[in-house]
Amino acid sequence: MPYIPGRRFILARNGYLPVTAFSIVLLAMIAAFLGMRLYSVLGKRTGHEQEPVLPRRDERAAPAPVRVDETETAGAPGAAPGGSGLVYEPAAEIGLRQLLASDRHFDAGRFMEGAEAAYRMILEAFWSGDRDTLRDLCDDDSYEAFVEAIEAREKRGERLDNRLIGIDTAKITAVELSRTEARITVRYQADISAITRDADGKLVSGSMSDAAQTDDLWTFRRAIGSNDPNWLLDEADVA
Repeated sequence: MPYIPGRRFILARNGYLPVTAFSIVLLAMIAAFLGMRLYSVLGKRTGHEQEPVLPRRDERAAPAPVRVDETETAGAPGAAPGGSGLVYEPAAEIGLRQLLASDRHFDAGRFMEGAEAAYRMILEAFWSGDRDTLRDLCDDDSYEAFVEAIEAREKRGERLDNRLIGIDTAKITAVELSRTEARITVRYQADISAITRDADGKLVSGSMSDAAQTDDLWTFRRAIGSNDPNWLLDEADVA
């Protein structure tokens, strides 16, 4: 193509094309359109972008235990125990507040974490005849009652092959305070598979495929002002 003074050219696949004012405007519009599309897709990095709504698993903080003094008094009494999300039933709220007033380190959420663990450990220790674990978790009267039942079972030549399937609910139902001691009653509703075998391992009663639902009331006690933070099982009854 011959050179024409006063006109610009752009390189095309098969030669040169003249660059007119119209073509320059057209190219600018195309470039602006592509730029806007890229911005909408990629966004603009400013250094202040928000983190993802859901953090990575290793960054998620564990839920804080429920403290009685952080609970809204107006919502607790009228809420149903099964749907309130609290670790105590409304009837126990006054007693819990009195306990918190005498012991500012008490935390209802942490207590219930320990109470659920104690429920499992005490049951498994009783089933297996583990007297040492029962001695650590029970007061004298409860320990002696468990040991008496274990000894009677051993004399019959029987053993338990029980399994705690799961704890459906666990809530504080009552709190009692004296000058020297605090007592907290917890209601457990759980599923347990219970099997009794004789000395030869033959089935005496029960079934692993048919779990029974339990409804237990366990009362724990602890001396007020004690340096020992552990609560001991005081009574174990059926609701």
